[in-house]
Amino acid sequence: MYKRIFDIENKLDEGMFLFGARQTGKSTLLKERFKGAIYYDLLKPDVRRSFKLNPNALWEALQNKPAGTVVVIDEIQKVPDLLDVVHSLMVEKGLFFILSGSSSRKLKRSGANTLGGRAIPETLFPLVWPEVTDFQIDKAVQNGMLPRHYMVENATKRLSSYVKVYLDEEIREEGDIRDLDAFERFMEVAAISDGEMLNYSNIAADCGVSAKTVKSYFQVLYDTLIGYEIPAYRKEVKRKIIQAPKFYYFDVGIVNYLMGRHFLKRGTDDYGHAFEHLVMQEIIAYKGYNDKREILSYWHTYDKKEVDAVIGDAMVGIEIKSSEQVKNKHKAGLKAFKEEHPDCRMILVSLDPITRKAGDIELVYVLDFLKMLWGGEIF
Repeated sequence: MYKRIFDIENKLDEGMFLFGARQTGKSTLLKERFKGAIYYDLLKPDVRRSFKLNPNALWEALQNKPAGTVVVIDEIQKVPDLLDVVHSLMVEKGLFFILSGSSSRKLKRSGANTLGGRAIPETLFPLVWPEVTDFQIDKAVQNGMLPRHYMVENATKRLSSYVKVYLDEEIREEGDIRDLDAFERFMEVAAISDGEMLNYSNIAADCGVSAKTVKSYFQVLYDTLIGYEIPAYRKEVKRKIIQAPKFYYFDVGIVNYLMGRHFLKRGTDDYGHAFEHLVMQEIIAYKGYNDKREILSYWHTYDKKEVDAVIGDAMVGIEIKSSEQVKNKHKAGLKAFKEEHPDCRMILVSLDPITRKAGDIELVYVLDFLKMLWGGEIF
């Protein structure tokens, strides 16, 4: 069992949309933190069918509950029509609602009631460093941080099942993906692009579909919370910089499975890519849980200088290397960025076990970095 750090009780006011990919632990968290809540699970076919046939049954069930009663509706995207009834119960009866789901896509496409701003959107991420008492960096890099995957030694079978269920139950339900085989191939090609700058034409050629279709496929990944974009840092000073966004799957274990990286070893390029992804995953979750408004971007120049993560307007620059011994070549991107942004704090995260400072650059062991990050010492 893991103690989730998401302070959901204190974030709940009138209502909340709690989004998160499958198996991040939304249902478990809600049942643990709101034991007295009225709970409706729309994954149950009979419950879902009843509410689809008669959304007003929710009003009939709850109209006499006292103001302040907490009601949880799990997988709300499966019956978007319920949101009109939820809105009425919030306004007229003073009930509090938590509406959880693994996709906002159906809500957007159906024009569902967004509750007039009464429900704040929040995201539950995969496990993060402070939630795992037995945290092992190599295990996290290999298995990813979904609770069911991290807890086993070899997560390959569980990851295979996860991808199959996502394709069968999320994507097939979307209805606008005509060729599921093409989308499955796209997911594999997208994994090759994980942590890389997006080139829709190249991906389209690899998938055998149009660039327009590839863009729509990426949007499906974003809307179903399976992937996200990191924008390019756009403030140009001296060097000409690349403007294309980067793509990341929401959890590194998914990438490893799709790419067949079942036995990662330190010192390899595959391990390096997965290590970078894991650290970015932690930064993104920290930013989300702590309502940090600083933009997270990356910096890449046409002469191939790069910084993996830029926080805000060059407030902090973070380079991520899986090397166990930091060398001068690993600092090149940070040094170039520092030339153009002299006030930026520069951090190089690695597997080098000695945290220290070399000139303007902080060399930070990855576990020290995670402690600093979640302690609020990075931003």
